[in-house]
Amino acid sequence: SASDLKGMCTPPAHFSLIRPQHRWSPLDSDHYQWLQVDLGSRKQVRAIATQGRYSSSDWTTRYRLLYSDTGRNWKPYHQDGNIWAFSGNSNSESSVRHELQQGIVARFLRLIPLDWSEEGRIGLRIEVYGCSYWSDVINFDGQGVISYRFKVKKMKIIKDVIALRFKTSESEGVILHGEGQQGDYITLELRKAKLQLQINLGSNQYGSILGHTSVTTGSLLDDNHWHSVVIERYRRNVNFTLDRHTQHFRTNGEFDHLDLDYELSFGGMPYSGKPVGGGRKNFKGCMESINYNGDNITDLARRKKLDTSIYSGRRMYRNLSFSCVETHTFPVFFNASSFLQLPGRANHNVVSVGFQFRTWNPDGLLLFSNLDDGILEISLEEGKVIVHINVTTATKNYRVDLSSGSGLNDGQWHAIRLVPLFSTLLLFFHSLYLSGYFLQTLYPPTQRTFQGCMQAILVDDQPADLHAVEKGTVGAFENISLDMCAIIDRCMPNHCEHGGGCRQTWDSFSCTCDGTGYTGATCHTSIYEPSCEAYKHLGRSSDTYWIDPDGSGPLSPFKVNCNMTEDNVWTTVMNNLPPRTLVTGSSREKRTVLQVNYSASIDQVSATITTSAEYCEQHIAYSCRTSRLLNTPDGTPYTWWVGRGSEKHFYWGGSGPGIQKCACGIDRNCTDPKYDCNCDADHKVWREDSGLLVYKDHLPVSQVAVGDTNRPGSEAKLTVGPLRCQGDTDYWNAASFTTPSSYLHFATFQGETSADISFYFKTSAPYGVFLENLGNTDFIRLELKSPKVVSFSFDVGNGPVELSVHSATPLNDDQWHRVVAERNVKEAVLQLDQTYRVSRLAPAQGHTRLELFSQLYVGAAGGQRGFLGCIRGLRMNGITLDLEERAKVTPGVKPGCQGHCTSYGMYCRNGGKCVEKYNGYLCDCSKTAYDGPFCTKGSLQVRYNLGGLREPFSIDVDQRNLANGQPHNINMSRVDRRITIQVRRSHTHKTLPITEEILLSLHIPCILVPIETGHVDPAVIERHNSPGFVGCLSRVWFNGVAPLKAALRAAAQSKARSTDSQSDRPLTPVSHQGKLLESNCGASPLTIPPMSAATDPWHLDNTGDHCCEGQI
Repeated sequence: SASDLKGMCTPPAHFSLIRPQHRWSPLDSDHYQWLQVDLGSRKQVRAIATQGRYSSSDWTTRYRLLYSDTGRNWKPYHQDGNIWAFSGNSNSESSVRHELQQGIVARFLRLIPLDWSEEGRIGLRIEVYGCSYWSDVINFDGQGVISYRFKVKKMKIIKDVIALRFKTSESEGVILHGEGQQGDYITLELRKAKLQLQINLGSNQYGSILGHTSVTTGSLLDDNHWHSVVIERYRRNVNFTLDRHTQHFRTNGEFDHLDLDYELSFGGMPYSGKPVGGGRKNFKGCMESINYNGDNITDLARRKKLDTSIYSGRRMYRNLSFSCVETHTFPVFFNASSFLQLPGRANHNVVSVGFQFRTWNPDGLLLFSNLDDGILEISLEEGKVIVHINVTTATKNYRVDLSSGSGLNDGQWHAIRLVPLFSTLLLFFHSLYLSGYFLQTLYPPTQRTFQGCMQAILVDDQPADLHAVEKGTVGAFENISLDMCAIIDRCMPNHCEHGGGCRQTWDSFSCTCDGTGYTGATCHTSIYEPSCEAYKHLGRSSDTYWIDPDGSGPLSPFKVNCNMTEDNVWTTVMNNLPPRTLVTGSSREKRTVLQVNYSASIDQVSATITTSAEYCEQHIAYSCRTSRLLNTPDGTPYTWWVGRGSEKHFYWGGSGPGIQKCACGIDRNCTDPKYDCNCDADHKVWREDSGLLVYKDHLPVSQVAVGDTNRPGSEAKLTVGPLRCQGDTDYWNAASFTTPSSYLHFATFQGETSADISFYFKTSAPYGVFLENLGNTDFIRLELKSPKVVSFSFDVGNGPVELSVHSATPLNDDQWHRVVAERNVKEAVLQLDQTYRVSRLAPAQGHTRLELFSQLYVGAAGGQRGFLGCIRGLRMNGITLDLEERAKVTPGVKPGCQGHCTSYGMYCRNGGKCVEKYNGYLCDCSKTAYDGPFCTKGSLQVRYNLGGLREPFSIDVDQRNLANGQPHNINMSRVDRRITIQVRRSHTHKTLPITEEILLSLHIPCILVPIETGHVDPAVIERHNSPGFVGCLSRVWFNGVAPLKAALRAAAQSKARSTDSQSDRPLTPVSHQGKLLESNCGASPLTIPPMSAATDPWHLDNTGDHCCEGQI
């Protein structure tokens, strides 16, 4: 059938070639035309092909596909989360075929032309590809239940496979249920048109709630269309699939078997099950292809091999219906420019109206009517239904404002019925406008349009004749779809990752990432660095930080302590076990198990820190009194610990895997040489076995089982220290590409709907491909296009897209630069060095899945311009690619990369020298007065050079931080080669090397290092390997001379001479550079709590003329 015919249409479609004589072209080419095909029975449709009208200028360039079992209640074909528009033909002869990503089962197909030939009109020939389909169907009326009885009374099931298809117009109903007397159960049911699976495999003695697991999937499942469900369980691992979308999860609790009694019921609950509360409904609708662990339930029921029952107080038996009873309503779909006009009922003074609606938009016009003497408006405002009635009569003006409900834009069906209750308020409807009103009126509606669906439209309790509206005999409409509700839940599946909240309107969705630790359009990108190593190379100092080792991966961020030392970066994860936890009353038969919980989960620690760390350690100590630790007569230790992978370990701190000893056993210094642990001597005095566990594949310690504290006087104290790990091999994992044709290859990148790529690069070449992965037409590529341009290009089926960032400075400067690229269903982003960023929104309609099949190539591939230089820290969707390992076996590529100081040397301050390491760098502070990871921690260093040495003799006086704002008093004296230095109350004695002269040349001037307020001679800084002093200098003495005081007096004398030309006073032998200012900084009140007068160096008893302060 068709909306309009020119010539003849094909007979009901069959699986054959397109033939010239089978064509369709309507008399009018507009958006209300359609071609409907009856396949004769339900078929599995896999592909569709189209041609234009034979030997003409008539063809269809774009169309939609609808399908139905009955020729009513149509469903549009969905793909990539949208109502899909197929590309058609560009001429009348060529055939265009489309494989359906989501195969459909239907009897009726309807093609809706969207665009057509500009030279002619709509023209169409079609061919459908697929195969026959048959299945047993069972109709449930809300009371009937199928009971599948087990062969034995109790079933202890370790593996389940349940599959079925259902369709319903109800939003609630139990689809299947089974339970056991021990508290196990499985229930699959509809709740608010979503599918919920509840499983309990049993729990420990503390309560069944611990084993309860509930997972929800799907949405809008009350659309009266078929949906497919598959549940696959093996032990605690479950795959829950709805319409090809699969959720993987593990059940809660500790058990693997599902213990069920008697039976498994389909279509409802025959008994009052433990997880079920009152008021739950049985399923009302149709099911087909029900399979349970290989048994065809629908076939068994049809052959009356199962109990098909109805429960209503007492048990009765009857046959179920084995054909699907259609409960059809006539939905109407509205878009932003739609309206439906219905006539009022003649000769009726009081008219009631009613309808059901569903939408995602919080605002919209539901109904509007001009009355004889007023207006009626029903609208949705901020998710609430608002009714405005304004009627003016000869004697009085009536205004009614009503509000009802909240959150009604949730996609569910909601019913409205408006009935005037007062005879004084008579509503005379001439016509009703639903969804939109675009005419001029004295009182226009507050809302103009509505996007959503309506059904069950009643006028004065009589159903509106929408079939007559469709034929054009009554009413009018514009841009609506009749007999179809094309609502889409854009938040199902939820593209907002890492717990981000999904909000949607009719056309789009957005993600709320607040409090997740992630950012971006889909909450994909972590806001935290992956490790303490990364924080250090941002110039951060020791502190507590959030880290996210797997980036955009599934593990959430967590807090760690980062200790930045001169040589290494330590990451510390604390646990909750108190030091020296007392253990008593344990035996080998009943051990006391101490649980060690960390500030991060074991998965987070094991899969991230210990995997990428260079070295890990964890201190463990067992203090004992009459309590043995490891050795037993049969070789099984009294006490063991459990680590990564839940494996038991029988060695102790200071020992290693496979060696059942303690540290003293390794060092051969145990209290009793007959034993390998101090505690195994079983003394009545306190002993201890302690040491470091350093085999990182076994760490962290998650449990310790203690088994010998139940004898009289027996007790033990256990200490498990924090986990400490050093380094981050992922951060420094690098490869050097030495030839333009060199590359590394990895497995195909899996980033269908969400992908992120990040890495560092350094090069002196002007261009080169960083990486590339190809599909049939899809691809993804990152490239240095020119010395100042990095590009990110890809194609997901909508045509190539390219994003480029332009740097203000050349990128081939042989310094490290960071690239971050992300693509998801919402947008694509490219960022360079956290400075340059460009983004592009994804098209509202189109392909969203990136389908690749080739290997991932890092470097040159496929004739592309190869990359010359270094790439490190390459991460793709949170997984670090091991460039170094692959480079070891690849010609033209070398593992590692030197030259880190060119990029990170700026972090070495105060004269510290950057030193290259294989996997990073360090700051050498040995020849400065500073220490710390960046030579920023102020300490006091004295350098002496009396001649005879190539480098000055350096003395580190005080390693404490003296840059703390407090005054410090320093005294230093030298007699021959013996030097004594006093800082506060600390004394340091040193003897100069024997090669030193013992006389200090009087021709060497005494230099006070300048401060920043004056000009600092670069030569002086270079000579002394230190920048100028910034602070306060006072009471400076050198062998009885006060140079600072003399300099200040010289400045005063110079000023006096300029005004007194007769003065002949001699000049003091002192000179200075820059501006010299006297300061009272030594006498000013401190901003920190004052010290006592007895210890404050600024207020000591001073005599003579050395009490003045100055500042140079």
